[in-house]
Amino acid sequence: MNNIWLLSIVSLINDFSSKMILPVLPLYIKQLGGAGLAIGLISGIGESIASLLKVFSGYWSDKAGRRKPFVLGGYALSSVSKFLFYFASSWPIILVLRSFERAGKGLRSASRDAMLASTSEKKKRGKTFGIHRAFDSGGAVLGSIAALLLIWLLGFTIRNVFLAAGIIAFFSLLPIFFTRETGSQKKAAKMRFIVSFKSLSKRLKLFMAVATIFAFGNFSYMFFVIRSQEILDGGDVLIIPILLYILYNLFYTIMAVPSGMLADRMGKDKVLLMGYSLFIPVTAGFILFDSISAFIALFIVYGIMYAFIESNERAYVSDLAEGNVRGTALGTFFTLTSIAALPAGIIAGLLYDVLPAYAFAYGGAAAAISSVLMLVHIKANSKSN
Repeated sequence: MNNIWLLSIVSLINDFSSKMILPVLPLYIKQLGGAGLAIGLISGIGESIASLLKVFSGYWSDKAGRRKPFVLGGYALSSVSKFLFYFASSWPIILVLRSFERAGKGLRSASRDAMLASTSEKKKRGKTFGIHRAFDSGGAVLGSIAALLLIWLLGFTIRNVFLAAGIIAFFSLLPIFFTRETGSQKKAAKMRFIVSFKSLSKRLKLFMAVATIFAFGNFSYMFFVIRSQEILDGGDVLIIPILLYILYNLFYTIMAVPSGMLADRMGKDKVLLMGYSLFIPVTAGFILFDSISAFIALFIVYGIMYAFIESNERAYVSDLAEGNVRGTALGTFFTLTSIAALPAGIIAGLLYDVLPAYAFAYGGAAAAISSVLMLVHIKANSKSN
């Protein structure tokens, strides 16, 4: 079994565990007294801390000539952090644990994606990342369904769901031991950290700028879940928001591989433009509508949007990067977009506490700007070719 399938299985189990937690996490934060700003801080700080490790881990991986230790260490840190969610009794503790869990993601992501890219041919790389994303999203759907069944049928509390998720997370570590190292196995002693930025092509830098602008407005899913609960359930019931989250992940999973194949055929840049543009009607819909039928449609489009963006962004960066610094390029990309998560979360949280519509308008505006700039980027590339 090659790295693509082994790492996809790892992601399936890990995301099964994570997505048992994530649909109920914003609801638990609210139970603990956290408002929009708390949600923004927890989502934003966690991603921003992860961003620092993403760039450094990519650089360290390139320098050490090894990927596997970073992948294993990252998944292990996330597993321990998720297990400790069970013991959290206040939202600041959730903030700390979520930050450590995201740090684990930062430690592993660049090295894991470099392993995936090195295992596949360039012309099939979109499909490779799409397969990995499909397993990841499949685990997300199954994990969300598991959380729903545990709460709905077995009467689990949210904390008991956290405990079950934490135990399952440790099983994701096992397939990593069977993966094949794809690093050069040679230490690049003369490599300097400055390679993280100066070795990147102009096209790659321009795309990173566009993606970063989008990330400034692409605030956490938690705001969508909380808003759906407030409008549809009066803030009291868990079931419908979890069902909507499952619907989002289901369409994310369904579209993961097709979006990668579509990107390989028509160009990753064009599919990314479609994805960025879809965030505009999603955010507008949360301003204009308050019915369950509208929210069903919006969560479906939200899932399709992420399928177009997530794996294709990584694949596009891999295509534009030179092979010997691919891990560094991916780490730099993750850093730029993830650093934007902190102001995105804080701004959205502050706006949400004033009026939820303001937060969604902010996200839509950032998506519109990034869509226009992405179109300019595509036209510039077509002229240079």
